Amino acid sequence: MKKLIAVAALSLLPFSNAMADQDIGCGLGSMLFAGQQGKGVKILGATTNGTSGNQTFGITFGTLGCDGTGTVTSSEKIALFIDGNMEQLARDMSQGEGETLATLAEVWGVAEQDKAAFNKLAQAQFSSVFTSENVTSQTVLENLNTVVASDAQLASYTLS
Repeated sequence: MKKLIAVAALSLLPFSNAMADQDIGCGLGSMLFAGQQGKGVKILGATTNGTSGNQTFGITFGTLGCDGTGTVTSSEKIALFIDGNMEQLARDMSQGEGETLATLAEVWGVAEQDKAAFNKLAQAQFSSVFTSENVTSQTVLENLNTVVASDAQLASYTLS
């Protein structure tokens, strides 16, 4: 009976296209804790989102702040990586090789057979990617994405 009531309550929630919390995703937890701040609230929201299949339900039916039509991308992951490794990445890109550049290619999702071309392109277009001494990590990501998009061999790796 409790499960029936829970399912009925979930189905009565508005079919909202509200944005899900960036840290915890969409689901009942995001709706219940909307507007609240703090690590504890985010942990509770994430736990709630991950239990009872409510996030799956939301994605499937477009409820609970979920949108099942989007594309799964790793651009945020790439942005975080670039932000935390700007100096080393600049060094590696200028040389066309190195651990940080190799890791970026991996995080970007570049296939093994295209990694050499990615490294070569990054080196050749270094000044187009790192446009100044004070360039931001977001600008580096945008510039590198533009460079990748304009390369015939690597264009399929363009981030949306």
